[in-house]
Amino acid sequence: MQFLPRKIRPSILHVLVFAFFLILISIYVFSTGDTSMLIWGIPTLICLLLIPMGLTYLSQSQYSDLIPMYEASAKDVKIREINESMVSKPIKIEGLVEEVRFRSLNRPHFIIGDRTGVTTVKMFTSPRNDINKGDIVEVYGQVIRRYIFYGDPIVNGVDIRVTGSSEKRSSSSSEKSRKKN
Repeated sequence: MQFLPRKIRPSILHVLVFAFFLILISIYVFSTGDTSMLIWGIPTLICLLLIPMGLTYLSQSQYSDLIPMYEASAKDVKIREINESMVSKPIKIEGLVEEVRFRSLNRPHFIIGDRTGVTTVKMFTSPRNDINKGDIVEVYGQVIRRYIFYGDPIVNGVDIRVTGSSEKRSSSSSEKSRKKN
């Protein structure tokens, strides 16, 4: 196991909370002159950043340990084949990233499409690599319901890897067609 399996960084939400309380403590100290607030204020501010980063590290470590299990047991499926009977089953899908949501919260949701359909891949930790719209990806994960007890089936992503880019494919195919002419 690697010491730091992936990038560990606070989300924008955590940074905003840190900045809010930093401003509040600064206003209090400058307006009252009571520097004893800094005795517990500074460690609290540090914890506001370190605790979420520690939790991110723990979840990334758990997910990186699960990847070999999913690679060995995941069934390769098309997106249209994902249904209620597959809930809690490990799967592998390949497709094009059509949209990326909630990246700034370190819990990205990817809208992935292939020729058969579209599904959502929820990641509960940041992926190893930057995944962008237009990337062709391979996703290992587990089928879950969108909401805890109900909702359409979606994928809880354990690992997502870029296998190509639609821009690279379109530019390489246009280059091949130019060479033929």
